[in-house]
Amino acid sequence: MRHQALHGAERPFSCAECGRGFCDRAALATHRRGHTGERPFACTECGKTFAASAGLLVHQRRPHACGDCGRRFRQRAHLARHRLAHTGERPFPCGECGKAFALSATLLRHRLVHTGERPHRCPDCPRAYTQSAYLAQHRRSAHTGQRPHACPDCPRAFADPSLVEHGRRHTGERPHRCPQCHRSFRHRSALLRHRRAHAGERPFPCAHCGRRYSRSSNLLLHQRVHTPQ
Repeated sequence: MRHQALHGAERPFSCAECGRGFCDRAALATHRRGHTGERPFACTECGKTFAASAGLLVHQRRPHACGDCGRRFRQRAHLARHRLAHTGERPFPCGECGKAFALSATLLRHRLVHTGERPHRCPDCPRAYTQSAYLAQHRRSAHTGQRPHACPDCPRAFADPSLVEHGRRHTGERPHRCPQCHRSFRHRSALLRHRRAHAGERPFPCAHCGRRYSRSSNLLLHQRVHTPQ
C-alpha cells in the first residue's frame, strides 16, 4: 500500500539539473548529491563516505568486506565461509547425486530436493517451504501485510531484507564486480547471470526441444513457441 501510494503522490520538489520530481525535500537533497558528487555521510571506523544515509547504514551493519567481490558481512566468520565461493573449495558432497557444496548447511538444504520434504508449513494456507526464512517472508507478504524494512530515503518499505539491495539505488553502489571484464552490478544474481555469458553456460534447457538458455526468463519466452495460442 505504501509503495502504491507513491505512484499517485504529488512530486512538488524538482531537480534543477534533470527535472526529476520528488515527494519531499529530503529525497531531492539525496538525489542532487548524485549531480554534485557530495558524500556527507562518513563511517567513523574507516572513513569511507556515502551520498545517502542508507549507504552508510548498510556499510556499518556489515563491516567485513570480501576483497574479491565487495560483498559485506556482519561477522568475520560469515566472510570466511563466503570466500569459499571464490576459492572453489566444496568439501561437502551429496551422497545422492554427487553435487558438492562449500557449506554443510547448504548441503542439508540441498538434500531436501531429493526427499521432497518441506518441513516449514504456513498455518494460514497450504504453502510449505524448505527453509524457515522463506516461510517468514511468505507470511509477512501474503498474510500480515507487514513491511518492517523501511527505506530512510524514500517511502518504500519491504517485507523481506531486500532493503539492503534497494538502498543501492540511492547510493549508486555496485559491489558485485566481474573478475573478467570488471563490470559491476548491484545484485549478486545479476553478476552470476552475466558471468554465464563469459563461461558460455546455458543451464536452462527446454523440455520440448532441448534448446538451452543462460537465463530462465529467456527459456520462458522460448516455451511460448511450443504452447498453442
